[in-house]
Amino acid sequence: MTVHLEVIATGPLALIEDLGRPGLASQGVSRSGAADRRSFQLGARLVAQDYTAAGIEVTFGGLAVRAHGDVMLALTGAPAPATVDGRPVAHASPFTLLHGQCLRLEPPAAGLRTYVSVRGGIDVPPVLGSRATDTLSGLGPPPLRPGDSLPIGSPPPTWPNVDIAPTRALANDPITVQLIPGPRTDWLADIRQLATKWTVSHRSDRIGIRLDGQPLRRHPCRIDQELPSEGVVRGAIQVPADGNPILFLADHPVTGGYPVVAVVRDAEVDLVAQAVPGQRILMSFARH
Repeated sequence: MTVHLEVIATGPLALIEDLGRPGLASQGVSRSGAADRRSFQLGARLVAQDYTAAGIEVTFGGLAVRAHGDVMLALTGAPAPATVDGRPVAHASPFTLLHGQCLRLEPPAAGLRTYVSVRGGIDVPPVLGSRATDTLSGLGPPPLRPGDSLPIGSPPPTWPNVDIAPTRALANDPITVQLIPGPRTDWLADIRQLATKWTVSHRSDRIGIRLDGQPLRRHPCRIDQELPSEGVVRGAIQVPADGNPILFLADHPVTGGYPVVAVVRDAEVDLVAQAVPGQRILMSFARH
């Protein structure tokens, strides 16, 4: 029997993800991959898996999978209440889903994205060297659907040596992030306007977090001007003409035509990727 997971339910969105496709931006291909890389990497370590193996990124719970064969799993990221055949299982701790058992995830009380790491990895065909789903370009496997069968790869030679990992608790409190200004600060009337509280819009997705608040004003000499498209990175803050910033996440485009006025420090993008609609984000400029 080929070991696999049968998808019973997906919730709002469940995707196969790894750490993406680095190094292809010059060919027009974004990196993509897990939105919260730190949580994805922790899950891989908990099942003694290297970072190249693919897992499942679950948005706001709702996933249910049944094991065909015994499978070792770990849950990281947003702490979604989880059960195996009705019995609770711990977060950030490896466990075995035995043949025929069903894992179910409820919506998390805080945070947005939960990672299901699989010992052996989800063994779907790679596209351009990665099994990541890129929701902007459509590269990689499609979003999971009930009835999908997810083959599991061969397990690594090493075994887990941690029972449970201490993790930073997620909360619905405001998230504080630090910004590095530039490169297009001169397109704003006052870059200091960015250093305030913003609200995560319900229109946010894996491409970027749209921020609602007091719109940023363009510098008078930049009104009605257009900027040629230029490269953008994960964590970049782009300001469209309406003045409401967009903070780029994993599936961001490789170029953008609106001014990028600041960039969030890379380590903090993982935390921002867990922000839920309506949550506040407090921005401040990093001190050098």
